[in-house]
Amino acid sequence: MVPQTHEQIFPISATCLRLAWNRARNKAGITDLRFHDLRHEAVSRFFEMGMSVPEVALISGHKDVRQLFRYTHLNPNNVFKKYEAF
Repeated sequence: MVPQTHEQIFPISATCLRLAWNRARNKAGITDLRFHDLRHEAVSRFFEMGMSVPEVALISGHKDVRQLFRYTHLNPNNVFKKYEAF
């Protein structure tokens, strides 16, 4: 475990993070990806892995389940596989 020496996980400013993100995105030649899109993708993947709503909310920090559902794009094939397993 990494010792916590600062109250923030990454003790950098928002501007520093934004600039680093833009540099990485530009270096990769990607023009239409926002940092927030990564959260969206992660939440969708957690649901596809079979995690429950409370589990995903705990990880993502969503306090309102309605907001959490805006991020979900369930794969119908995965849902069907779960249905078949019953």
